[in-house]
Amino acid sequence: MKQSYLVFYILMVLFGVGTAYCGADEEGGVLGRYEVESISFDFVGKRTFKDSRLLPLLSFKKGGYVDVIVADFGREDVEKFYLKEGFAFAEVSFDRDKLSEGRVVYTVKEGPRVKVKKVGFEGNAAIRSSKLKQAVKTGKREWFIWPGRYSKEKITADIDKLRDVYEDRGFLDCQVSARTDFSEDRSTVKVSFVIEEGPVYIVADVVLTGVEKIYIVAEGVDEQLLLDRIRLEAGQPYRKHTAESDRKRLLGLFRESGFVNAGVALSIERVLVPSAAGQGGRFEANGRVRVEFKVFEGEQFRIGRVDITGNKETQDKVIRRVLDEYEFQPGRAYNAEVARGDGSGELEKKIRRMAYTEEATITPLPGSEEGQKNVEVRVKEGRTGMWIVGAGVGSDSGVIGQLILDQRNFDISDWPESFGEFIKGDAFKGAGQRLKIALQPGTEVSEYLVSFNEPYFRGKPVSQDVVGSSWGRNRESYEEGRLKGYLGFSERYDRRYRGQWRKSIGFRVENVGVDDLDFDAPEEIRDVDGDNLLVGVRLGIGKDFTDDIFFPTTGQSYELSYEQVGGEHTFGLLNATYKRYYTVYEDLAERRTVLATGLRAGTVVGDAPPFEMFYAGGMHSIRGFEYRGVSTRGLQTNVAEPERKDPIGSDWLFLANTELTVPLVGETLSGLFFVDSGTVDSGSYRVSGGGGIQILVPQWFGPVPMRFGLAVPFLKDEEDETEAFFFSFGGLF
Repeated sequence: MKQSYLVFYILMVLFGVGTAYCGADEEGGVLGRYEVESISFDFVGKRTFKDSRLLPLLSFKKGGYVDVIVADFGREDVEKFYLKEGFAFAEVSFDRDKLSEGRVVYTVKEGPRVKVKKVGFEGNAAIRSSKLKQAVKTGKREWFIWPGRYSKEKITADIDKLRDVYEDRGFLDCQVSARTDFSEDRSTVKVSFVIEEGPVYIVADVVLTGVEKIYIVAEGVDEQLLLDRIRLEAGQPYRKHTAESDRKRLLGLFRESGFVNAGVALSIERVLVPSAAGQGGRFEANGRVRVEFKVFEGEQFRIGRVDITGNKETQDKVIRRVLDEYEFQPGRAYNAEVARGDGSGELEKKIRRMAYTEEATITPLPGSEEGQKNVEVRVKEGRTGMWIVGAGVGSDSGVIGQLILDQRNFDISDWPESFGEFIKGDAFKGAGQRLKIALQPGTEVSEYLVSFNEPYFRGKPVSQDVVGSSWGRNRESYEEGRLKGYLGFSERYDRRYRGQWRKSIGFRVENVGVDDLDFDAPEEIRDVDGDNLLVGVRLGIGKDFTDDIFFPTTGQSYELSYEQVGGEHTFGLLNATYKRYYTVYEDLAERRTVLATGLRAGTVVGDAPPFEMFYAGGMHSIRGFEYRGVSTRGLQTNVAEPERKDPIGSDWLFLANTELTVPLVGETLSGLFFVDSGTVDSGSYRVSGGGGIQILVPQWFGPVPMRFGLAVPFLKDEEDETEAFFFSFGGLF
C-alpha cells in the first residue's frame, strides 16, 4: 500500500498534478506540506493505549513537517498496530482538513479485543490434531495466564507452518486454509484450519550430479562420503525437511573443502503411478518423486592474508587464537561453512562469544595469487565489562546481595599512564583475560573474591585461574569461614582435539575457621574448633561430547579428579562424574524435550575433617531433602540424653539423577520432571521425585535459568531432613 502511495506522489510531482503538492508556498516550501503543531488521538468508545504508546509508531513528530501521504502512512501504521494487538475490527482515520492548520488528528475506533476461544482442525487424517496444535501459535496462552489474541498475521504464518508440516511428511499437494467464526459480540473467535491432505509421495530414486573436482583436490573425500550425507531413502515418504537438511549437509562439505562459491540445487520430479492403499488404509500413496541434488562446484580457494578490522580495544591475538582453533589460517582450504560471511557461521559465532563482540563477520576478498582468497575479519566491539548490583536467592543459600565488577576483556599488562585514564576505564583492557571482583554478603552464606583468568596461558589452549576468596556460612552447630588462595591450569576445550582427554591441575592453600560452636556440638566438630590450615594438589581429567556447553541436548561428558591434601589434616578426595543428554522428542515447532541422566561418586582416602567430607541433599544433589540433609550424624555433647542430630559428613557418596525438560511456552518456559536418588556411608538408599518449571531469563552474556519446583522423598532415613520446595537462579541439572 505504501509503495503505491509513493508512486502516486512521485507522478504528481513529475507531472504537476494538483497545485497543492507542486507549487511553492509563501515561505518557499511545498504546498500541502505543513509544520506539525499538534498530534492527537480521538477515540470512539473505549481507549486501551495511551499517546505515549502510539506516538512512536509515527514517522513524524511535533515541530516537524507532514503532508497528506505521510499522515496516511501513520494512519496505516497505527491500524496495523491495533490489528497485531488483537483488535481485529479496529479502524483508524484522520481529518485531512485539519492538516492545513498544522493539526494531525487521528480517530480510532478500537472495537473489541478478540480472544481466541478455540482452535480446531478439519480434514486431518494422517496427523493428529494434538500434534498440529504444537505447530501453530494461534490460540496459545501467554504464560498460562492471558488467552491468546487473534491475529491475521499469526494465522497466515500458521497456515504456512502447517503446509510445511505436511510437506515434510510427503503430502506435496496439501492445501491449508483457515475459517474464523466470531461470537455475536465479536469478542471471541473460533479458528478452524481446514486441511486437504492429498496423497503421500514416495521417493523413487535419489541422484547426485555435477561432482568432479572435489574428488581430486580434497583429501579423504569420495563418492561414498557424499552419499552418506544424504538421508533420504528410496521407498520411503518424501520428507521436505530431510531433503533440505541433506542439501545443506552436501553444500557444507563443499564449502568446508574450500569451494567458496559452491551451490547445491534440490529438485524433485513427480512420477505418477497407479493408486495404492496407504498405510492402514488412512491415506493413499499414488505418487512417486525422483530427487536430484545438483552440485555447482566452482573453484577451490585457499586462505591468503587474514586482516582483522574494527577492534579498537581488543587485541588481534584474542581473535586469531579462535581462528587457529578452527584451523582458519593462511594456506588452509577456505572453510566457507564455518565462516559464512553473514555472521551466522559457527566460527563467527565463536568469535562473538569468545571476544564478546556485538558482531563478527568473515568476508572473502580477492587474493594476490590464483586460487587464493584474502580474509577480512570485521568485528564490532561490544560491552565487555560491567558493574552488577543486585541480589540472588536460592533454597540452598538464602538471600545474597551482589556488587560485582566483571571485565571479560581484561589486560593485566595494560597499566594506565595516568589516573584519569584509569578512571575513564581506558586501561586494563584488550587481552581477552577476565577479572572478577565480587562482594556478596548474604543471610546464609557470604563470599568476597577476586579472580583472574587467562584463557590462553603462554599462547597455548590452557586456561590459568588465580583466585583469592573469603567465604563464610552458618552451619548446623557452628560457623564456618574459609580464606583461600588458588592457582589452577586446565586444558581448554579445543575443536581440533575433540574427543581427547583434557587434563587439569590445581593448587590451594586454605585456612578453614570453625567458630561459635553450639553447646551441644558433636565431638567431631569440637575436634576441629579454631583454625585449620589445608594445602591441596588436585589432578583431573575429563571429556565433553555434548552439543552445547550451556544447554546441552545430546552427548555425554566425563570428569575424574583426585586431590591430595596436607597441612593440619592429611587425606585424599576422589570424585567421578558422568552426564548424558538425549533428545527424546522434537515437536513440530522444533523444540526439544531433553532427558538428562547423571551419576556422581566420591570417596575420602584417609581421615578428613567434617568440613571436607561428603554431604547430600539440596538443589544440585537430591531434591526433596534439605541442603546437607543427608549425612552421617554426630552424637550431641553436654546433654543428659544425647542424640545423633547434626551432620558431620560421610566418607563416601553416590548419586544418580534423571531429569526430563519439556518445552511449554516458546524457548523460555519449560517443565521439569525428575527422579533423584543417592546414598552415603550411613542410612538407607534415598529416592525422591517431583516437578517444576524453568524460566530462561535473558542476560547480557546469555540466558540464565531460574528454577522452581516441588519434590517428595519416596525413600529416606529417619535422621534425614527434608524440604518440599526448591528454587534457584542460575543453576542447571
